[in-house]
Amino acid sequence: MNINEKIAEELKLRPEQVYRTVELLDDGKTIPFIARYRKEVTGSLDDQILRELDTRLQYLRKLEARKEEIITAIDGQGKLTKELQEKIQSAETLVEAEDLYLPYRPKRKTRASAAIAKGLEPLARIIMEQKNDIVPEKEASAFLNEELSVITLEDALNGAMDILAEEMANNADLRKQMRKFTQLSGTIYSKATDTEAETPYQMYYDYSEPVEKLVGHRILALDRGEREGALKVSVSLPEGKGEAVMIRKFVKNNSPCGMLVKAAAEDSFTRLLFPAIEREVRRELTETAAVAAIKVFASNLRQLLMGAPLKNRTVLGVDPGYRTGCKLAVVDPTGKVLDTGVAYITIGEGTKMQQGRETILRMIKKYNITAVSIGNGTASREAEAVVADILKSVPFEAAYMVVSEAGASVYSASKLAAEEFPEYDVSLRSAVSIARRLQDPLAELVKIDPQAIGVGQYQHDMPKNELKAALDGVVEDCVNHVGVDLNTASFSLLSHIAGINQTIAKNIVTYRSENGAFTDRKQLKKVSKLGPKAFEQCAGFLRVPGAKNPLDNTAVHPESYDAAKKIMEQCGFTLSDLSGKILADIPKLAEEHGISTIAEHAGVGIPTVNDIIKELAKPGRDPRDELPPPLMRSGDIMEMKDLKPGMELIGTVRNVIDFGCFVDIGVHEDGLVHISQLSNRRVKHPLDVVKVGDVVKVRVLDVDIKRKRIALTMRSDSSNSRK
Repeated sequence: MNINEKIAEELKLRPEQVYRTVELLDDGKTIPFIARYRKEVTGSLDDQILRELDTRLQYLRKLEARKEEIITAIDGQGKLTKELQEKIQSAETLVEAEDLYLPYRPKRKTRASAAIAKGLEPLARIIMEQKNDIVPEKEASAFLNEELSVITLEDALNGAMDILAEEMANNADLRKQMRKFTQLSGTIYSKATDTEAETPYQMYYDYSEPVEKLVGHRILALDRGEREGALKVSVSLPEGKGEAVMIRKFVKNNSPCGMLVKAAAEDSFTRLLFPAIEREVRRELTETAAVAAIKVFASNLRQLLMGAPLKNRTVLGVDPGYRTGCKLAVVDPTGKVLDTGVAYITIGEGTKMQQGRETILRMIKKYNITAVSIGNGTASREAEAVVADILKSVPFEAAYMVVSEAGASVYSASKLAAEEFPEYDVSLRSAVSIARRLQDPLAELVKIDPQAIGVGQYQHDMPKNELKAALDGVVEDCVNHVGVDLNTASFSLLSHIAGINQTIAKNIVTYRSENGAFTDRKQLKKVSKLGPKAFEQCAGFLRVPGAKNPLDNTAVHPESYDAAKKIMEQCGFTLSDLSGKILADIPKLAEEHGISTIAEHAGVGIPTVNDIIKELAKPGRDPRDELPPPLMRSGDIMEMKDLKPGMELIGTVRNVIDFGCFVDIGVHEDGLVHISQLSNRRVKHPLDVVKVGDVVKVRVLDVDIKRKRIALTMRSDSSNSRK
């Protein structure tokens, strides 16, 4: 079975789907482009499946390359047999391949290599035969050599046993068996390095759990606790069981030689094999937990980026602070900064406090602000209380929302922010970012390193390359799914469009500033370094409102313009009709004509026809517009002390982790809905029930003011509480 067929079997895809997709990937096509514009080729695989396929493809190719390296290395030693070659070629993982290579890998000096250098390998072979009539001491006497420091019979026998112990520990089949045995029967233990110390890991100060039952978040917690010096973590097997496996495998009888082999097996297990297996099993546990955590992080990030924008609203951004005041920024519906200021409303009283309130009220009235975005950092609670009170006196309807300011300080101090707002200091840039996060989460959050956004668990402990690849992929998928306005998109947004790297993104912005707004997609070909391949990849994701050709403001790819015209003709429309809303009936008309008939006439596949029809019905549509709007607040705010068990509240899911989700219920501290409280039915993972941005109905279970913890439930006697 070749790589493509193996991937097809693992992902439950048709082999031809995988073969064709791999051809596209090898040809340099990007995943967003393949997912959107090559559905006929791939069988309509979505971006997430495509990324999973690509990741597996790279791993298996790396595995095959490593197998070839190992075979070449062993063959170079003159030790490659047909049986060994077949074993290496059939290895399913890199670990299995490395196990087979282990006996032939160039080694640092070990007790076994030292014994071999002393000429004791033949003695080891004699002992390993375990013949009943062999007297080990008699055989050992022939290997005494003062020059090689083999002075006594004990020296000779110990050296021979060291050789056997290392060979046993390097046995690939045994390592595989012992690894599986440890995974199924092993127990992980953790102890405190200081039982009196107060750390986040106190529940693990005297803890044990079967290896096979460990869940990801506990694995990562144990790892971090050990790394920070709070815990000592180990894995063990039932007493004597590991040694017994080795004895059964290598000891043939109770002869004197058999007893030496038994001693070598016990030494091999204790000194060599199990310490290595323990490291491997723990590493595998960590890697598995990291993969799951990255998946959760990626899912949370996807939902956060794809949150519904607050369109056509002028927003006041508030970056709360105490001594330095709350930084303010008024941002118009296009994201342009209209005004900035500072209001001292969180500490003090009297004139300064009153002036701060007046500053905010003046801005709200002057710019007709109907939405206020408040950062959730230091002094957020105090700022929220004042803003909520001010909004009561506004002569029109206005509301506020507390937004996560994770990463805002990183962005505001970045080179990118300095280039975007050279006239503002760092704190005012943060206020602008906080306002824009409410207006368009995607456009603003792409400016920030995804790892700094903070919607995951243990993200700082994740393998950096794997985490970066996963999160960059999510950002790329989201930006391309929504599409961007070619004439207003920032450098940051453009650099995430398929086929556009940072250099090309800068060149697009430069071209725009030097030549004015783009009037059609074809002008992209005039941008420096944006060649035919890049144009093919990016054109469909870039919108040009008011373009000469109205298709330029849709997700219809230029390669399908002729097909789009034929589809319109079949349904009784022309290209000039596209500028109005008259094409809203085109899906119904297309169904009446028959999608397959239209596809044949247009010369494209049915998936492409369906996509084109969706675009013609709603040209320039934003898929996020179909989502529920952000949950804004305008009434009296509550504090933790106001919460009582049994209270029902509406909140927004802020983060999903392995053991539940955190919900913002408007009391500054997010409440935890444990996985057991997410639904009346059993929940395998919280992502099966909730996602970041969901508006949910919750009930208060418990409030711990001292520890700032709120326990919530979504369980209901009648139905799921999710809205």
